[in-house]
Amino acid sequence: MAHKIRILPRWLVFLFDLFLVCFCIFLSRMLKMNFNLEHVNVGMRFMIGVVLTINAVLFYIFKSYAGIVRFTNLEDTSRLVMVNAIASFLYVVLNTFVLKNGNYFTLQIVAINFFITTFGIISYRLAVRYCFNFYKSLSQGDKLLKKKVVVYDTSADGLHIKKVMNSLPNGDMQVVAFLDDSFSTAGKLLEGIPIYNTSEASLLKLRNEGVELLILANKNMEKSKLNDLVDNCLAHGIRIQQVPAMLDWLNGKLDTQQLQDINIEDLLEREVIKIHNEAIYTELKGKKILVTGAAGSIGSELVRQLLQYRPSLLILCDMAETPMHEFMLEIQEKHKGANVKAYLGDICDRQRMEHLFEVYNPQIVFHAAAYKHVPLMEENPSIAVMNNVNGTKTLAELSVANDVEKFVMVSTDKAVNPTNVMGASKRIAEIYTQSYYRHLTKDLEPTENAGDTTGNEKIITKFVTTRFGNVLGSNGSVIPRFKKQLEKGGPLTVTHPEITRYFMTIPEACLLVIEAGVMGQGGEIFVFDMGKPVKISDLARKVIKLAGKEPDIDIKIIYTGLRPGEKLYEELLSNAENARPTYHEKIMIADVRQYDFGLVEKRINKLLSSARQHYTLETVYLMKELVPEFVSNNVAYEKIKVPNT
Repeated sequence: MAHKIRILPRWLVFLFDLFLVCFCIFLSRMLKMNFNLEHVNVGMRFMIGVVLTINAVLFYIFKSYAGIVRFTNLEDTSRLVMVNAIASFLYVVLNTFVLKNGNYFTLQIVAINFFITTFGIISYRLAVRYCFNFYKSLSQGDKLLKKKVVVYDTSADGLHIKKVMNSLPNGDMQVVAFLDDSFSTAGKLLEGIPIYNTSEASLLKLRNEGVELLILANKNMEKSKLNDLVDNCLAHGIRIQQVPAMLDWLNGKLDTQQLQDINIEDLLEREVIKIHNEAIYTELKGKKILVTGAAGSIGSELVRQLLQYRPSLLILCDMAETPMHEFMLEIQEKHKGANVKAYLGDICDRQRMEHLFEVYNPQIVFHAAAYKHVPLMEENPSIAVMNNVNGTKTLAELSVANDVEKFVMVSTDKAVNPTNVMGASKRIAEIYTQSYYRHLTKDLEPTENAGDTTGNEKIITKFVTTRFGNVLGSNGSVIPRFKKQLEKGGPLTVTHPEITRYFMTIPEACLLVIEAGVMGQGGEIFVFDMGKPVKISDLARKVIKLAGKEPDIDIKIIYTGLRPGEKLYEELLSNAENARPTYHEKIMIADVRQYDFGLVEKRINKLLSSARQHYTLETVYLMKELVPEFVSNNVAYEKIKVPNT
């Protein structure tokens, strides 16, 4: 077997190199003397002695014999050229200053010898390398079995990946072409390998030649280009994988097992949002900030991003012990020196929350804690109300009582024209915070204290709401579920062929939450540009194809029917709402209906009283009374009718 071929001892390589340089100096003099042996033999022993001495010393100093011959690379050949150049220089110096222009190492002989020696000493190494690779392919019988792959990117990264893949001792892949979206490079060769463009004709030709895989060497492609490339490759049956970052290579080396499938999240992402608002840093630096639901997917990312703005204290509130413990370990490892406190508590426990505010006295609150799973909340409407409405109400009242400067609530697009209990509970939370803020500003006009210079002005807490759709990778979202189903061999379950959703990455959503939170002056509901909606059935098909499978053949897709309370389409604005632009192109302000706080508070207290008793139908009735646009898709609640008031 090829992998059992022994490596030549270094001393043997050393001796063979010396023999080769001696032969080359002999051949050089033969050429100079027109193959006249009588003239060649004069002083030949002396010349060979000089060549042996000089080259032996140089080989030893530069360790040119130390590399494994069958793995000779550019660095090895460069070292050999340098050794030969130094030796040639020493020959000329010796001939000029020691031998006094003797007839031994003349410039002609040295020049001829340089080229012959360089060619000979490099060629035999490359010949050994070629023979070894040829023997290895024959002995393993893998030349015909290797998977043909192409590398996207003709830059140094792509070239490096090609060299690594083709030189793996036990690799099962062979790079046969490069792919580049520049038509100017198409048809050219790179290290003897052809370059193709990304046109459909090129991809079809590659597929017909047996190419099965495309390897992405560039991880920073524009999202639009990446999507087009993936779609074209999948349409022609070419699978796509990418290399991990070099820092993640095992022991500094790449193995085919480390190639990663393209994540569907990478395709749904938009271009990175750029925030250039200095007000964010100014407002958050040195502040004490509370994040509720801090161990969850949204809350934890909020914490990671808030740490960049150097708050004096971050209070992480959550009732989930294990996720909180794991998240604190992450923070302690990545943000040493950051002042972060973990606080275990239920936002519905008023006494516990009072203790939190008394001990830490936060100045800004990001409220991300919520029950969000639609099917569970449909079966437990009283719990949805207690957590999403009562929890928000408790935190809002304590924020006002403790002079919190700003209260930023994370809401959802399911609060718009809600068809389920979860969405309605979040809409009620929106209504409460908005009307509460209007009540505060009405009773405590800032102008009343305009002439007060005592420093005891009453702080009016600014309530800001942010509303967005589904986030990629959040707990319970559709993509992690698809991946788990795929690992089990399918089927992938989709509720309806036409169900459509907006998607946003967690970091993008949290960045906009922070930006909108700082932008808000109180009472606004900010909605985010969610991009284009995506059909969940199309998403499922792409997930299957990215895994190298065929939808409906290798992996089935099953439609299970809409769940109680589930919409076909999500909305960011209700029929009665309009949106106004802000200075940020991805953030808008929704013009929503205004509510009287006295009436809202009265109805919410009645709702909470019912929820505490866990009266299901009465609780849903009172929710519909508060949110007239709440039209339930749940058969159990459709019969509950609220008279027009």
